[in-house]
Amino acid sequence: MNPSVSTSRSAAMDLIRGAVMILMAIDHVRVFSGLPAGGPSAGIFFTRWVTHFCAPAFVFLAGTSAFFYGRKHEGLSRFLLSRGAWLVLLELTFFRVAWTFNFDFMQYEMAGVIWVIGWSMILLAGLVKLPLAAIGTIGLVIIAGHNLMDPYMRELIPSLAESSFAGLWKILYVGFFAGPIQFGENGPSLIVLYSIIPWVGVMAVGYAFGKILTLEPAQRKRMCLALGLGATALFIVLRGFNLYGDPRPWSVGAQDSNGVPQMPALFAFLNTSKYPASLLFLLMTLGPTIALIPLLENARGAVARWITVFGRVPFFYYLLHIPLITVFALIVSQIRLGEVSPWLFMNHPMGNPPAPEGYTWSLATLYL
Repeated sequence: MNPSVSTSRSAAMDLIRGAVMILMAIDHVRVFSGLPAGGPSAGIFFTRWVTHFCAPAFVFLAGTSAFFYGRKHEGLSRFLLSRGAWLVLLELTFFRVAWTFNFDFMQYEMAGVIWVIGWSMILLAGLVKLPLAAIGTIGLVIIAGHNLMDPYMRELIPSLAESSFAGLWKILYVGFFAGPIQFGENGPSLIVLYSIIPWVGVMAVGYAFGKILTLEPAQRKRMCLALGLGATALFIVLRGFNLYGDPRPWSVGAQDSNGVPQMPALFAFLNTSKYPASLLFLLMTLGPTIALIPLLENARGAVARWITVFGRVPFFYYLLHIPLITVFALIVSQIRLGEVSPWLFMNHPMGNPPAPEGYTWSLATLYL
């Protein structure tokens, strides 16, 4: 392979990873700001919406990185198993404390993005034994087909609490909307933010996508643009006509049961389901991400170099940024309120109550 091909490809991946890490940090700061996760204002909505690109790109490119690791090293399955188990352990220990600065493990655990990357790696360790085409096909079937469950979910979720497989079902697909998983009468509870389906499919497709990135530049550019723009166009068509792929249809001028207008049409159109991630959510986010790869291969300049630094060490960045954000939130609270609010030691980001009155930051403070 031409070394320049490999270098430009890696530069684009590092740049995208670095950009999504920065966007991700914005949303994680939002957790401590007290601002809602989207709406009602345009500023709050798009602050949340733009960060939707982070998890899909992160998981997809983790699969792509596994593909290139396997080309250079033996024992890919062993590496994925050990790395995946290590990530799951860190999610339930280090990141649990980094988010909350409390040690009340018996009350709260969260299965977040690091958790689902870990389990997806463990499952990918078995999938990599299959032909590459089979891995990609399995991933696409999971991504495209899992929304077939949507019509049954409303009836299924209330019955989960009585099922002996409730915990497994929440981990695999339903996620936190069905409530936490309780381990024993007085044991810890686990809130599943990122269910394994469809994210294991995203990682599998990302792994297969690695083959496209080994092509020569002109062919690689054509393939990335065709896949990325095609996925984006498919999102617009499926979403525009409410054909398939998301449990929440949208409409112009929609009102709630009291006749109060809901979110503006553009917001409703873009407000696809992330938990669990719908087909349309993934088309909306991965399509532009894939299309950007060949366009960023020749990016130069100080800003590109600065962003690329984060993309080269994504896990190290992730490991440090959450406790750093928590510390800064304590400082902001002390400056604004004259005290460190006890709310900051609640079970963020999913198990915390609403922010106390007078605590919530402005958007300007959040971005600063």
